[in-house]
Amino acid sequence: MAGYGVKLVRKVSSTRAFAKVAPHVIPAFDRTVHRLTRGKVLPSARMLPSVILTVRGARSGLPRRTPLACMPEDGGTWILIGSNFGRPGHPAWTANLLKHPDAEISWRGRGIAVRARLLEGAEREAAWAAVLAFWPPYAAYQSRVEREIRLFRLQRVGED
Repeated sequence: MAGYGVKLVRKVSSTRAFAKVAPHVIPAFDRTVHRLTRGKVLPSARMLPSVILTVRGARSGLPRRTPLACMPEDGGTWILIGSNFGRPGHPAWTANLLKHPDAEISWRGRGIAVRARLLEGAEREAAWAAVLAFWPPYAAYQSRVEREIRLFRLQRVGED
């Protein structure tokens, strides 16, 4: 049954209807539940590993909190995927990380200081292949947009 559930979620999350509705519902719901449970529960993490990213706004400089799916990597790093649910335009949080790469994530209820790095070239291609193996619907998102989906690697501050 669990395998069927994952297949269904993958199929639904690849649709244009999901891309229209999800950005307005999922982040707000995640932020609210995460706050109310003092960081213990992040509903979207039941589908995919997720973090709450806190980064200064590119224009405002104010802290911005965004729940995001992520791909944890061996060695304690994370890949963030700027898919914007396959909608045009890069998500705002990617511009924030480009301007202010030092950020914090809430991972499994713990705050972790991180530094983000935009992946490019061969490093991006290798990460993109891993992302597609991890969650195939990202291919549908990329096929709907002309922009290249931004990938960021988050590394704990103080580690090389």
